[in-house]
Amino acid sequence: QVQLVESGGGLVQAGGSLRLSCAASGRTFSNSAMGWFRQAPGKEREFVAAINWNGGATYYAGSVKGRFTISRDNAKNTLYLQMSTLKPEDTAVYRCAAATSRQATIAVAAYEYNYWGQGTQVTVSS
Repeated sequence: QVQLVESGGGLVQAGGSLRLSCAASGRTFSNSAMGWFRQAPGKEREFVAAINWNGGATYYAGSVKGRFTISRDNAKNTLYLQMSTLKPEDTAVYRCAAATSRQATIAVAAYEYNYWGQGTQVTVSS
C-alpha cells in the first residue's frame, strides 16, 4: 500500500517557477517507478514526467521538456517536480502516481500506475 500526498502548488505568474512535492508512505516507494500527471478543466488527464526507482531514467512530455525536472529522494520518500518558465497552459491539477509493478523502467501510460495522490492546483497567470 502506498499513500501519496502532493504539495507546493499555487498561483504564479507566467515565466515563474514552482516546485511540487509528493510525500509517499509505505515501503514500496523506493522500489517503484513514479510519475506526474496533470488535468486542466475540460481536458483529459495528461502525462507530464516519469522517473524510475533510483532516478537513473527520466522521461518528459514534449510540452514540458526543458522546463520541468522530475527527481526523487528515496531516503525522504519524496518525489519532486521542479517547474520553470511556467506558461498559462500549464495551469492544471497535478497528481503524482506510483507504478509499483515497475522498478528499473519508467511508466508513461496512466493505466500502469496503481496509486495516485489527490492532486495540487497549479495556476499560471498571464
